[in-house]
Amino acid sequence: MARTRTMRDALLVLVGALCMHIATSFLGAFQPDLFASDSGVGSFPDHHDAHDLNVQKSFNAAKNPPKQTTPVIHTSQTNLAFDLPETIVESHAPGWTVFKNLYMANGTLFVVSSHPYSDFPDIKFMTSTGLPAENTPENIAARMPTSKDLDFITPEQARARWGPVATETQPQIAPNRVYSVQGNTFLINDPSQFLDHYYHFCAELLLGTWAFWQGTHNIKVNSKHADLMTAPPVTRAIFPHADANGWRDRPSFNSYFLRAAFPSLTVEVAEDWHDRVLSTSADGAHARAWHFDKVLLADRSAAFRGDICGTQVHRTAGEAFHHMRNAGRLSKWWWEPVRRAVLRFANIDESVLDIGVRAAAQADKQTNGVAALPAYGEKVVVTYINRQGVRRHLIDEDHARLVDDIAKLCEKNGWEWNDVKAERLTKEQQLELVARTTVLLGVHGNGLTHLIMMSPTPISTVIELFYPNGFAHDYEWTARALGHKHFAVWNDTYHTYPNLPWVNYPEGFQGTRIPVHAPTVTQIIEDRIAGRLP
Repeated sequence: MARTRTMRDALLVLVGALCMHIATSFLGAFQPDLFASDSGVGSFPDHHDAHDLNVQKSFNAAKNPPKQTTPVIHTSQTNLAFDLPETIVESHAPGWTVFKNLYMANGTLFVVSSHPYSDFPDIKFMTSTGLPAENTPENIAARMPTSKDLDFITPEQARARWGPVATETQPQIAPNRVYSVQGNTFLINDPSQFLDHYYHFCAELLLGTWAFWQGTHNIKVNSKHADLMTAPPVTRAIFPHADANGWRDRPSFNSYFLRAAFPSLTVEVAEDWHDRVLSTSADGAHARAWHFDKVLLADRSAAFRGDICGTQVHRTAGEAFHHMRNAGRLSKWWWEPVRRAVLRFANIDESVLDIGVRAAAQADKQTNGVAALPAYGEKVVVTYINRQGVRRHLIDEDHARLVDDIAKLCEKNGWEWNDVKAERLTKEQQLELVARTTVLLGVHGNGLTHLIMMSPTPISTVIELFYPNGFAHDYEWTARALGHKHFAVWNDTYHTYPNLPWVNYPEGFQGTRIPVHAPTVTQIIEDRIAGRLP
């Protein structure tokens, strides 16, 4: 006779079914290959297929990826305790690489991928040993990266290094030993040799970083929304080779600029990086790794191995800027969100911030595309960075004649004239003045770095005074990248793009006897403001 089913029996069946469901769920979580699909994941995003020629092999492999036993899940959906998402290169140019899912253990960066390392850019174009740079064969060789700096491992190798390890208390199920560093990271692999300089930090490193970060995410800024920080926010900047003072310049513009442009940014320096390295230096069952959601890796030595930086402009930002501009990912106003953030931090009037926007609108109405500022009410401001008290400066008599002639020119035309020694002004006063400046001139030197805060207009101009036959791309390339016209003056002659001289540092380049023919400079200023030198 069949036994009548009791309430207790029903509860036992229910509990049994629930236990089976929980066990199956845990099995799927800890052994994901049992539930893997055959569809390949971990490919490059479709919107990057058209422009990253340096990683074309990766794109081709990603379109027809090999079958994987473990599905790759985006970080936001991944529990790192049980899944190790594969590394993706979203953008690359020499010295500039944006990674998704980058790992670090014991000081080595790891690309975890089921694709062969030959599908990725050569590591010499992505990183270096981070040593200070010297122009010697020995030093050049010492800065070449090895697998200690960046290595490639498969997902299986990654699980073998950092995956579950059975213990007496957890004989079958244990989590991965990988810990997430969430958010977006700028990893700056440069030595402090260049970081503690206003030009190299703000006008080269940060300028290139912003161009590459914004271009990677295809953010095209227009004049109507030039002040919007629409690129993904950056969580932290890491300087593995610089201590707390190693990225700060003496006038403190680096820290001022960085905090103003990125108020929420956290800075980690060499000591912090050393902490991360030490915490992942163990082997065997105690080995562990850090996982970075998204990283922009910038490396100065790697950038100089590229054609644009190494042979053309000698600016690391050149690789980032030209790569994204040639891909159609940078608009005319690409720098405006950063420039405006810094100027707003300095409490600069909104009308000053919009000088470039108003000038562009008026220029569009001109038949030849050039508008003279006086024609629509903007005041012409000529600012001279006076360096007569420092090591590199003009011949005293030439300096006096130059100042006198430009002052008379400005008085005659009703223009504003400023002869300034920047060190005597506050940071806010310097920024307010340069934001209004139409023509910025001075001897080759750090004071011209302020051109990154100038309003871009059809006649915005930078005049750089060199010792004859001397030339460097520092301010020439930077001015051009930001939409300003640059003139390199050799006493009574000048050069401008595309007819530029070769880079040269003759005897006298750094000296106190730099000559200048004042009428040459005043003629450049007059012709530019009149629109005769577009």
